[in-house]
Amino acid sequence: MAELLHDPVSMAKAQTEVQQTFGLKALEEPETVKLPYLQAVVKEVLRLHPPGPLLVPHRAMEAGLNLCGCGYTVSRGARVMINVWAIGRDPGVWDQPDFFRPERFLGKDMDFQGRDFEFIPFGSGSRICLGLPLVRRVVPFLLVLMLQEFDWRLPNGMEPNDVDLTEKFASALELAAPLHAVPVFVVQRG
Repeated sequence: MAELLHDPVSMAKAQTEVQQTFGLKALEEPETVKLPYLQAVVKEVLRLHPPGPLLVPHRAMEAGLNLCGCGYTVSRGARVMINVWAIGRDPGVWDQPDFFRPERFLGKDMDFQGRDFEFIPFGSGSRICLGLPLVRRVVPFLLVLMLQEFDWRLPNGMEPNDVDLTEKFASALELAAPLHAVPVFVVQRG
């Protein structure tokens, strides 16, 4: 929500898509797949702000393992930690990596289920985060409900550029400063 409040154009696109697709109709959670822009918003948020900055440590199973073809050789048994926060902001992979641009995911068959190694906010393989199915289903659904039911504004005359997107690094990422958003219009169902 912080990224959408910081970028009113993206907020308007997501809200328009939700309202044009569903109107005031009560929706079921699986229907969120009909919203490509909203799905792109969720992916872009996870790229910029993965749930945790580092994946669970792994041990190298082979001797002389060359990571990513980057010239880093890892010894057998060495502990390896993957920095997904850095991967999501790698300028070698992402154009303008520090900017919120959901459009980068439109028309691409890229998901966050561990198949696309440039985008692995939940890890991959047998150690993929158990919370992934919950996030994949619940986050888009809640976002749809928030955009369908309310218009959102910043409090006390704040401007979009005043939204502090600084993160507090820990085992899980969170905004360093709390986000305050004001629902200014509640849509009434007939």
